[in-house]
Amino acid sequence: MIAEAICLTSCGLVAYHHLGYPLALKALARRQRSRWEAAGVGWSRLPSMTMIVPAHNEDRFIEAKIANCAEFDYPEDRLGIVIVCDGCTDATVGRARDAIERLGARGAHFGLVVHEANRGKVATLNAAIAACDTDLVALSDASAKLSQDALVRSAWRIAEDRVGFVTGAYSVPYGTPAQKFYWRYQTAVKRDEAALDSPFGAHGAFYVFPRALWTPLEPDTINDDVILPMRIVARGFRGVYDPAIAIVECEHDRPAEDLRRRQRLGAGAMQQTLRLAGLADPRRPGLAFVFLSGKALRAVMPFVLIAALVSSLALGRSSPAFAWLLAAQLALYAIGLAGMAVPSFGRLTAVRAIAYLVSGYAAAGYGAVRYLFGGYRAPWTRVAPRTPALDDGELLTGTAAFGKRALDVAIAGLVLVVFAVLFVPVALAIKLESKGPVFYRQLRVGLRTPTRTRLFYMTKFRTMRTDAETKSGAVWATERDPRITRVGNFLRKTRLDELPQCIDVLRGDMSVVGPRPERPQFFSMLEREIPFYAERTYGVKPGITGLAQVYLPYDSSVEDVRLKVLHDHAYALRLMAPGKWLATDLGIMLRTFSVMILGKGR
Repeated sequence: MIAEAICLTSCGLVAYHHLGYPLALKALARRQRSRWEAAGVGWSRLPSMTMIVPAHNEDRFIEAKIANCAEFDYPEDRLGIVIVCDGCTDATVGRARDAIERLGARGAHFGLVVHEANRGKVATLNAAIAACDTDLVALSDASAKLSQDALVRSAWRIAEDRVGFVTGAYSVPYGTPAQKFYWRYQTAVKRDEAALDSPFGAHGAFYVFPRALWTPLEPDTINDDVILPMRIVARGFRGVYDPAIAIVECEHDRPAEDLRRRQRLGAGAMQQTLRLAGLADPRRPGLAFVFLSGKALRAVMPFVLIAALVSSLALGRSSPAFAWLLAAQLALYAIGLAGMAVPSFGRLTAVRAIAYLVSGYAAAGYGAVRYLFGGYRAPWTRVAPRTPALDDGELLTGTAAFGKRALDVAIAGLVLVVFAVLFVPVALAIKLESKGPVFYRQLRVGLRTPTRTRLFYMTKFRTMRTDAETKSGAVWATERDPRITRVGNFLRKTRLDELPQCIDVLRGDMSVVGPRPERPQFFSMLEREIPFYAERTYGVKPGITGLAQVYLPYDSSVEDVRLKVLHDHAYALRLMAPGKWLATDLGIMLRTFSVMILGKGR
């Protein structure tokens, strides 16, 4: 009964969020939408305004942005435009200065603020807004172009009763078809939300608010364009979505960049849900409906999808109805993965949309988990689009990188949910047999890049005595190793000791499939003994399982490792082709499952 309740509830929430909520929102908005005519405020009565453009390594866009700002239809004596360069290491500062100088007298109301160190976007905005003494503040991205009347229309709308912020219609003409579809959908939702009460957040590319209503943002704020305007709304004001204000995004995300952006959006959605919970106040039913049905449900949707799949798997044999639910979910995920892995298949419109949805929720789920575990605390920085492979040290690029990370998050999350029931009995068995902690954390060598080698703490269920290496130091495990407990022996044979590593996968330290992560104590010795040993994790994250792990026995000597290095390099070569990568990873996962069932581990 519990499984049935979880299955029906989670599937119902998925259907409601994607179909029921948009339809209900549109119907409610149609009743409340009024035709607004821009009667406006007289030219002489327009309020003073400061536009702030934060810039970090924006040399590709900054000159076009300044030229666009010079065309605004707004009294220059009441307008200030401030370009804030936050620790730029490219040509942004020089190009911005040259572009302002070329404007001559028309550039008198432009200002350029340069911070040598990258302080982060939120710190930059807090300082810049605090320095403003104008009636209104406008925030805009360097890569966004705005319509000529964007500022004057925003000022007119804020002059209406109880308006706290104004944003416009956002478009991505240079994005992929899937990105264009996604943003068309999001802008339509914002339009309907605004008609009902307020759009939930603004488009970060451009929004305007009264300076008097601003409160400083917390340093770890992920999405200022949601937290800042919605805190204004929470004080009794409303937001305005004006489709006549055109916002055109000039930047084009590559697949790997888009994946990282959506991970950050997932983390931001979780943060917003927690920090803006007061918006569920029933005294503003329209706003509460938008918050709970839209943003809050979107933040937990990756976990709802996992719950729907796991409960359907448990109930698939109980009735035809649940079997059909399971089949439908598996078909959608299979189509999505195939669309990411096979470019020709992914060109189909329906497949492309499903692939974007599946990968988006995988990325958002990863971002949400990472935020809950303390991630996204570093300063905001721009993702350099020119050489992501060289900057990040990733061997995978484009579709393969996008799909592999999505698969990692999906598989690790699913395994944790399915096997969560085992954590308590395994922990009790470990504690009852020997003293010491349940989990064992050990420093391992991770991804290698051109500039650094990442180290991380790998987490496993403890399988040895706590004094296992007190006298001997770091040594490999051997056949019938006396240091291994009886419970530990069972966990190793079934590979259940590695379940906690799924958390390391969600954190981004590991992949589900990849080379075995080695201890630093052995790494230096093996690097001397085995040619090209260090390169085995160059651009490849270590894995819970891998080609070498499922086909070869555990390491007990240098010769064992020497043979595994060949398998690791062979696996790395498979990563360059999306189709080969997916087939290889799925094959390794299936073989790992058979090792667990047959107890062939050690």
